Amino acid sequence: MLVLSRRVGERLIIGDDIVITVIDVRSDGVRIGIDAPRSVRVNRAEVLEAVKRANEEAARSGGDEATVESLRALRPPTT
Repeated sequence: MLVLSRRVGERLIIGDDIVITVIDVRSDGVRIGIDAPRSVRVNRAEVLEAVKRANEEAARSGGDEATVESLRALRPPTT
């Protein structure tokens, strides 16, 4: 993991087309802006984890096979 210090207004560039800008620094967190192509998915980890748990719970609750397959299709790809 690369760890950097940045100030408000400073940016990080990832690859050729993703720019992360520090918007605000507060005592309880940091606000960042992410500029990326529409083809790049940008998600908060906690949201993806909640969706995954909900999908798994729904699948365990005994839906028919078509429902289970539909839920699996909603899962984000693992990296």
